[in-house]
Amino acid sequence: MDSWRDYAPLVLRLAVGVIFAMHGWQKLQGGIAGTAGFVSSLGFPAPEFFAVLLIAAELLGGIMLIVGFLTRWAAKSLVVVSLVALFMVHLPNGFFMSTGGYEFILLLLAGSASLALSGAGKWSLDRIVWKG
Repeated sequence: MDSWRDYAPLVLRLAVGVIFAMHGWQKLQGGIAGTAGFVSSLGFPAPEFFAVLLIAAELLGGIMLIVGFLTRWAAKSLVVVSLVALFMVHLPNGFFMSTGGYEFILLLLAGSASLALSGAGKWSLDRIVWKG
């Protein structure tokens, strides 16, 4: 089984990256104004600014995870997004996703944190660009 170890970060990057990229794409398609309205409802100042940051973090961060480029930085930004979502949106709703709870965002947080700690792995642009 050790021969498969190098594929673990790839599998995690693809799953977490696609999910975040799709959520960012969904927010982009809904428009910055719509996302800003949601951000404003959470009590953030300058909701348009934070809406753009949120969309960029999810969409670009997700794509960066997929290709494995600047993986640790992308994952760290997604850890922040996940923590905000966990504490400001999902935690009050209990555990289960069916009630808007935190089970799904907790998994995304864990995946992002894992990639922030481990890096992209062998099958990544990081490995090609930085030869490491």
